[in-house]
Amino acid sequence: MLEGSNITIILLIVANVLFSMKGFDDYSFLDKYKFQVGRIKGDEKIRMLTSGFLHVDWMHLGFNMYALYIFGGFVSNNLGIIPFLIIYFGSLLAGSLYTLQYHKDEPYYSAVGASGAVSGIVYSSILVFPDMQLLLFFAIPIPGYVFGVGYLLYSIYGMKKQVGNIGHAAHLGGAIGGFVLTLVLMPSLFATNTIFVVLLAIPILLVLLFGDKLKNL
Repeated sequence: MLEGSNITIILLIVANVLFSMKGFDDYSFLDKYKFQVGRIKGDEKIRMLTSGFLHVDWMHLGFNMYALYIFGGFVSNNLGIIPFLIIYFGSLLAGSLYTLQYHKDEPYYSAVGASGAVSGIVYSSILVFPDMQLLLFFAIPIPGYVFGVGYLLYSIYGMKKQVGNIGHAAHLGGAIGGFVLTLVLMPSLFATNTIFVVLLAIPILLVLLFGDKLKNL
């Protein structure tokens, strides 16, 4: 029998799959609920949430759902279902807010995907278990905290260089949301994982302080 945390994660995955499949076949549905700066700055704030349940293709969807299933278990089993949901949806909104701020002068900028939410869950699990071993390129084992710092640095680089058709700003905003919300919900980490909290906070602070200057570099 599935535990409550597993059921919650599976329901989120099912919701993502069903809404994404609808968007695959119906562009008007995708267009109505995707993230778009101009529409959101108008009166369609709901897009900041609905865009997180849409994806552009099966590979995009599959990668995000696989990461959610793997890392979501770490977070929900150790923090609980309610904290997991707070981190998931809080990170989704944080990713949307950061993207909105970063692309505020681009009214036609649009994006879809659960990347912000999933990034927050990944960062949360790394914060709780910094020594977890992750596989780089599915073969090279690296500590979780190394992946976390590298992930943020790559997202910063991707934002500046516009690498690929990827919402790097949503990744970055989601990771920041996951980091902050995990510490709020589990403040004991300040004492138990002090070094890693500081290490993972450094790139976040740099982004918050100097992020607006990235476009001018």
